[in-house]
Amino acid sequence: MKLKLAILLVALQAVSAHVLFTTVFVNDVNQGDGTCVRMPMTPSNATDPVNAIGDVEMACGNGGSTYVSRTCSVGNGAKLSFLFRTTPNGSAIGSIDPSHKGPCAVYMKYVQTPTVNADGDSWFKIWDQGYDTTSSQWCTEKLIANNGLISVTLPNNLAGGYYFVRTELLALQNADKTPPDSQFYVGCAQIFLGPPKTSDGVIPQETVSIPGYLQPDDPSVNFNVYTPNWPYTMLKVGLVPSNAIVTNANWWAVELDSYSTSDGCWNASSLCYNQTTSCYEEAPPTGDEGCRVWEGRCDDIQAACNASIFNGPPNANKQLSLPDNTKYTIPAAANLTSGQVYNSQNQHRHYARFTSS
Repeated sequence: MKLKLAILLVALQAVSAHVLFTTVFVNDVNQGDGTCVRMPMTPSNATDPVNAIGDVEMACGNGGSTYVSRTCSVGNGAKLSFLFRTTPNGSAIGSIDPSHKGPCAVYMKYVQTPTVNADGDSWFKIWDQGYDTTSSQWCTEKLIANNGLISVTLPNNLAGGYYFVRTELLALQNADKTPPDSQFYVGCAQIFLGPPKTSDGVIPQETVSIPGYLQPDDPSVNFNVYTPNWPYTMLKVGLVPSNAIVTNANWWAVELDSYSTSDGCWNASSLCYNQTTSCYEEAPPTGDEGCRVWEGRCDDIQAACNASIFNGPPNANKQLSLPDNTKYTIPAAANLTSGQVYNSQNQHRHYARFTSS
């Protein structure tokens, strides 16, 4: 009996040495433990790291390929907070072992429905934190100081719809081993994002594939925290541009840097028109209206330069909206006659009767 208890205690200690994303908060409101979060269903190994960088579990963690029945509603630009625990049910105090030093990141992925698999392309990063040279702390150390919580603000210009929000902790305490044994702890929340308030919204096109965005020999994965070779460099591909102010299909324009001189004004004008050229070149058959809106902004900047108005850009960071020239009258859904179902197996249209109880 004593031996069995000792084995159990060792097992519990092994579990507690690891970490799991368990709970999401929306604008500081707790959505409930496990709510909207994909996670393993076996408590004994729920806090384990992902086995290998190339595994599909790198997308949403162990058990993350299985969708959950709840999706949390979130507004554009909302604050999301993520709670991490060493024990899934919070029965023991702690978020991550202090020896597990390393960076953190948050990714998102737009999906048509939250029931799909999470692995693959279309992931974009919205936040990361590595080593803070000012406080001499890794992100995981700040996580411990914040009682297991990480908070981020979502971009306010994303298209509405379903998204996965992926948290990533990288523990580097074994990165110095041969072979290196860096530990990834990842998890995903399923959310439905409301539409942006000031624009049509964008779905970022600069994205990465998970798995695939990292390789086992990447310096960021094998960084030695005991004899560090600074600086620590984090993956930046896939970050959503926070300064995008107008879109055209899959293209977007970013805000120009501020200026206060003649040279700065004319340089901004040139850069603006360069973006316009790119827009027209990438415009699909559906049109180039967003390009023309952006080109109008470039014309305004050029006119200001000609008038010796060298402070700009005008209306900096203002979202440029596209005119809605076409008004649509949306018809009602073309449902079949009540009580009938279309049977597509037959060559001709056939209806099968059904009754509702």
